[in-house]
Amino acid sequence: MDTSSLIKTPIAAELDDFKKLFDSTLSSSNFLLNEVISHIRQKNGKMMRPMLLLLMAKLYGRVCPETLHAAVSLELLHTASLVHDDVVDESTERRGQLSVNAIYNNKVAVLVGDYLLATSLVQVGKTHNYAIIEVVSRLGQNLSEGELLQLSNVSSLQFSEEIYFDVIRKKTAVLFAACTKSGALSVGVTDEQAEFARQFGEYIGLCFQIKDDIFDYYDSKKIGKPTGNDMLEGKLTLPVLYALNSTKDKTAEEIAVKVKSGSATADEIDYLIEFAKQQGGIEYAVQTMLTFKEKALSLLASLPDSDVKTGLTAYLDYVVDRDK
Repeated sequence: MDTSSLIKTPIAAELDDFKKLFDSTLSSSNFLLNEVISHIRQKNGKMMRPMLLLLMAKLYGRVCPETLHAAVSLELLHTASLVHDDVVDESTERRGQLSVNAIYNNKVAVLVGDYLLATSLVQVGKTHNYAIIEVVSRLGQNLSEGELLQLSNVSSLQFSEEIYFDVIRKKTAVLFAACTKSGALSVGVTDEQAEFARQFGEYIGLCFQIKDDIFDYYDSKKIGKPTGNDMLEGKLTLPVLYALNSTKDKTAEEIAVKVKSGSATADEIDYLIEFAKQQGGIEYAVQTMLTFKEKALSLLASLPDSDVKTGLTAYLDYVVDRDK
């Protein structure tokens, strides 16, 4: 059985229920809103986060309406954050297609993002579970703080791995952690089990973001964004941060400062990408990712064997081994 089947098989029926509920929440009498949402949903992605939430719920119990509403809420909040992020980053592409702000404008993108966020709150309210409502609310705070931290770091002359990890914890890892914790909470768990679920999700989220950052150093149309896109947006990620901190290169440092200020040329970004590769930045990032994977696997090792445990292991393998 392939990795995808190992992930989906334990939750096949529940995933269908999720998709039906998700579809039913995204209907409006407003023509423009429906048009924009249809555009967003052309590239829905692989529903990785809802699947993770459903797997975690099924690990501890039986998926129920509370679980499904939590999954829809978090997927809507995630989608809203992407629409808003594209406005903040002035991005023109998302998952290989034009972003909402590129096709329409920033006003439409912000308003549609707001609508998705409000719909997320409606869905989490239907869980009638205060603990899940708090998880989703805290997630919204963390996503905003992560974006602001990233923006404020642009003016810093430091090449800090610590700040990098603060950003990816608040922009990515917290989302995966919210999914796993909400899934567990939806079926009734102890505080210890909820923390186990949260920690597992955080490790997956860290792996996911580091893998995404590695993609940016290679020429691949599969990933839906151009090579060096992070640097074009003023972001220095783990491979180049390692290279800058491990090797003194005045030219690379000067270009890195220009990347942060948004003034680096395409040739300068190419130089920095090659510098990161030559100094072992990619290998360092891969090893860091694998360390978080091992931490996640060590948590799973404490669980009895089951098809859900196998699914969670396969999920982790997919995050680390994927090619886009």
